[in-house]
Amino acid sequence: MANKQKILIVDDDANIAELISLYLTKECFDTMIVNDGESALTAFETYEPNLILLDLMLPGIDGYQVCREVRSKSDTPIIMLSAKGEVFDKVLGLELGADDYMEKPFDSKELVARVKAVLRRSVPAKQVQAPAANDTKCVEYPDLTINLTNYSVLYYGKAVEMPPKELELLYFLASSPNQVFTREQLLDHIWGYEYIGDTRTVDVHIKRLREKIKDHSAWRLSTVWGIGYKFEVK
Repeated sequence: MANKQKILIVDDDANIAELISLYLTKECFDTMIVNDGESALTAFETYEPNLILLDLMLPGIDGYQVCREVRSKSDTPIIMLSAKGEVFDKVLGLELGADDYMEKPFDSKELVARVKAVLRRSVPAKQVQAPAANDTKCVEYPDLTINLTNYSVLYYGKAVEMPPKELELLYFLASSPNQVFTREQLLDHIWGYEYIGDTRTVDVHIKRLREKIKDHSAWRLSTVWGIGYKFEVK
């Protein structure tokens, strides 16, 4: 039998945490509950979860800081949970590296669906069977090589670290030079039709890519105002 996927639940409300654990246990996940940010960081190292459900309002170290700390060393998926429904809070969470954001109170079936969706699209490349040599997915431009087969990016000859979805987005755009894609199309292609998030997710990932991959004299990540984005080749 395959090992159960592990979910770390971080919430200072014991009742909510227990309910979440119950929902996920019924779906054959293994769960661990902690109630503060410091314990979350410790549990992340010892429990090695496949996904973290992270409340924002925590005693001591808040959820935003926990997200920063985890994301500085790992691409482990994070779904933020919060009673805050403001656009600013959602965008901030995504910019810090969260994979999804849910407002409290939430429906138990939706929570489980989001957990499963995030886990599906976050399978590490090393868990995927290596393809044959002629199946290598790689695009090359001057000073930029994007290899989807081994999830690597070389920029001016140096490896650039980026989460899987950033790399997949860059590869998808670069594979169709000068073709314009709407945010909705990019969501469908990269995150899948089951993704419950909104188009701001695309904007956040493009912003992160631009911080790592600057415009080149031969190419650039270009915004097509009112429509979406393209990988522009000059």
